[in-house]
Amino acid sequence: MKPLITIATVTYNAEATLERTLKSVASQDYPRIEHLIIDGCSTDHTLSLVQRYVEKNQARHNIRLICEPDNGLYDAMNKALLGATGDYIVFLNAGDCLHSSDTISAIAGKTQWKKGGHNHPAILYGDTHLVDNSGNFLRRRRLTPPEKLTPDSFRDGMLVCHQSFYARTDLARQELYDLSYRYSADFDWCIRIIRRAKRRRIRIVNTHLVLTDYLNEGMTTRNHRASLIERLRIMAHYYGWPATITRHFWFIIRAIIKK
Repeated sequence: MKPLITIATVTYNAEATLERTLKSVASQDYPRIEHLIIDGCSTDHTLSLVQRYVEKNQARHNIRLICEPDNGLYDAMNKALLGATGDYIVFLNAGDCLHSSDTISAIAGKTQWKKGGHNHPAILYGDTHLVDNSGNFLRRRRLTPPEKLTPDSFRDGMLVCHQSFYARTDLARQELYDLSYRYSADFDWCIRIIRRAKRRRIRIVNTHLVLTDYLNEGMTTRNHRASLIERLRIMAHYYGWPATITRHFWFIIRAIIKK
């Protein structure tokens, strides 16, 4: 038996960008996929798109829709964590796509899955490409994944994109998103999952693959300043203010040098 992979997509009035995400998941050659769509009661044509998607693809993989009010993005993502039935979970936003039709097959192969086994990786991660509104490649993500992902890796920022971070569901739901963060709770969540994996000595796997085509206009991008302030607070919480301030001076110098 191969692992079941939950792909969670949170939507609200996402008709402009959702369809390519749905097509991306539908194109996967891997059979054991649960696509969990958490919708905050959209008032546009989002739900019509989902219904057509269900009608076309239900036989290929399991699609589940939860449509109810929520208290924002990360509250909806917590609903996904609690409702997921897959062995692993990844969050794919409306507009984002899996990099290729065999991405989930590749991820599943890297788990070295054995039914009843207890040594499956806590996290599988990879690289990310940034794309425009038409899905055209723009560039590699500036922050690239480290060879080995450790609790200290995020001292240099979010080196692994949230959409390229596959977490074992049983571990992930023990670390719900902190709703006190409006824009960067994913940054905090990834650190906590990594720390939990290290405490329990569960391996973390670098797939050395490009996993996601990331739409270069997400909520964090639109609220860049507020997101950076939150990330500063999160980094200070885990790594201390002196180290965090020192690192940020280096980030500024690095940006000036690259110009």
